[in-house]
Amino acid sequence: MHSNSFHPVRWLLILTIGIFCITPVFSQTKDAPSAFWQKVRFGGGLGLGFGNGFFSGSISPSAIYDFNEYFSLGPSLIFSYQEDDFFKNTLYGGSVIALANPIREIQISAELEQLRVNQEFETFDGTLDDDFWNTALFVGGGYRTGNFTVGVRYNLLFKNDDRVYADAWAPFVRVFF
Repeated sequence: MHSNSFHPVRWLLILTIGIFCITPVFSQTKDAPSAFWQKVRFGGGLGLGFGNGFFSGSISPSAIYDFNEYFSLGPSLIFSYQEDDFFKNTLYGGSVIALANPIREIQISAELEQLRVNQEFETFDGTLDDDFWNTALFVGGGYRTGNFTVGVRYNLLFKNDDRVYADAWAPFVRVFF
């Protein structure tokens, strides 16, 4: 994909982040804390792995806005790096997640993710670079207790030749404070 072409997922992420930045300005009062920020929760993920010649690290801060006790929506930023003796992989981007809690213990989610992927492979003929955009659309469900949810999600856009995810199914752990 040409880097200057219109990409609706990017604009959706920009719009969502913009709403989180602009809305508090219009909803603040001098006497009370912003009602907007009282409904925002922060969370995210951290990952670290290493082995014989291998390193992997990731960080994914996120925020959600609780519209009510049943529905939340928010953006997330994503950065991940993997390296071994013959391979380097850098992924960065963002996502927008919608969470529905039909009952307190059950959480249903939909997440649209857009990642820029930069891969570098060492071959016998030199170095091979592969740079591309990857879009994923996850739907999932999990068990929720307090701020903690554990479950599984499925990538509806997964293909057998996917160069980012090994499988359409992925477990998740979510924490928002």
